[in-house]
Amino acid sequence: MIGMTDDPFQPDHQHPDQYQDALIGGPAHRRGAGLNPANRFEDIRLHVLGEEIDRDLVEREDDEGKLRRVERRIYQDRTQTIINRVTSTSDVPFDWTLNPYRGCEHGCIYCFARPYHEYLGFSCGLDFETKLIAKPDAAALLRRELSSRRWKPETIVMSAITDIYQPIEHKLRIACQCLEVLAECHQPVTTMTKSALVLRDIDLWSRLAEKNAGSVTITIVTLDPELARAIEPRASAPSARLRAIQQLTAAGIPVNVNIAPVIPGLTDSEMPAIIEAAAAAAARRASWVLLRLPYQLKDLFLDWMRRTLHPDRARKVESLMRQLRGGKLDDANHNRGRGDGPYARNLKQTFDIFTHKYHMNLNIRPLTGQHFRAPNAEPTLF
Repeated sequence: MIGMTDDPFQPDHQHPDQYQDALIGGPAHRRGAGLNPANRFEDIRLHVLGEEIDRDLVEREDDEGKLRRVERRIYQDRTQTIINRVTSTSDVPFDWTLNPYRGCEHGCIYCFARPYHEYLGFSCGLDFETKLIAKPDAAALLRRELSSRRWKPETIVMSAITDIYQPIEHKLRIACQCLEVLAECHQPVTTMTKSALVLRDIDLWSRLAEKNAGSVTITIVTLDPELARAIEPRASAPSARLRAIQQLTAAGIPVNVNIAPVIPGLTDSEMPAIIEAAAAAAARRASWVLLRLPYQLKDLFLDWMRRTLHPDRARKVESLMRQLRGGKLDDANHNRGRGDGPYARNLKQTFDIFTHKYHMNLNIRPLTGQHFRAPNAEPTLF
C-alpha cells in the first residue's frame, strides 16, 4: 500500500519528527536521466510533443540563468511483508532480498533496476530517481518475520533493486533500523552500495562479521571522478568508496569490490586499475558484471551517451555492446552478465589475470546462519 496520507508528498503525521525534513526537503540539482519515457505497461501513451515534455521535465537553466530543479518526492509504502523470495531468474546468486526503499536517488544512468519502477506506475527515467518509495515499518516487519518458526537463516541481500545507503537514508534511517534487528539475531546479510554512508553502520556490520554473518560489496564503475559524476550523479566519489573499503576491512568486515557495470569502450580499460586500487585498500574479493540494458533502459543510456560523450565514442560504445549481445543491446536469455564472443573472453581473461596478480578471491568463506537466534516479536507493528 503506497501513500497512506492524504498527500503522499507530505510526511506521515504520526511520525513528524522522523520524516519532516526528508519528505519535504529542498530539491537537489544533479540527476542521471534526461528523459522520462512512458511506462511500458500503460495502454495510453502521449506521443505528441513528447520530446518537448521530456525537455520541460529535466533540469535546465531558465531565462535568468538559474538552474531549474527536479523536486524529490517520497511516498510511503505500508507493505505487510519485507523479506522477498527471489524466483524469477536462474543466474541470481541469492534467494532472499530486503529492500527498505524502491527507486534510488543516486541516479545511475545504467541501473538495471530502473524498469522495476514501472510496476509502480512510474517511469524508469527521472521518476526512478525523484519519486522514491520508503517503507517505514520495515524493521518491525523484519523482526516479526525473523521470529517465525518457518524462517530458516539463509542469507538476505539488502539492496537488490535499490541502494540502502542512498541519500534519503541519512535522515530516514530505515536501513539502519533493519540492520540493528539483523545484528541482534546474527542473521546473515550482505549489501551492495556506492555510498560511503555505509561507514555510519560499521559497528553493526562488525558485530555481524564477528559471527561470519555480514559482508559488504562496494561497487566501482570507474576511478575517473568526472566520469563518475556524470554517470552516477549522487553516489559517493570513487576515492570515498576506496576509503570505505579500507575502513570496513580494517574493522574485520569482508568486503567485495564489484566492478559493475563494465561498459565496453568506456570503462572496460579501467578493470586492471580498479582491481589494483581495491587490493591497495585491502579488499580481498572482486567480481564484475557486464552492462545490460533491459527494456527502456536502452533509450535512457543511448540518450545519455548522445548528451555526454563525443559522437565517435558513443558509436563505438554502442557497437561494442551489440558485439557482446549478438547484435542486440540486451539479451536476457543467454549469458546476460558476461556477454559472448572474443571481446567477452578478453574481459574475463583480464579480470582473472589481475585478481590472480593481487591474490584476490582466495579462501572465501560463505556467510553462515549457525549463530542465528530468533528475535522477540514486537506485540504490534504500527
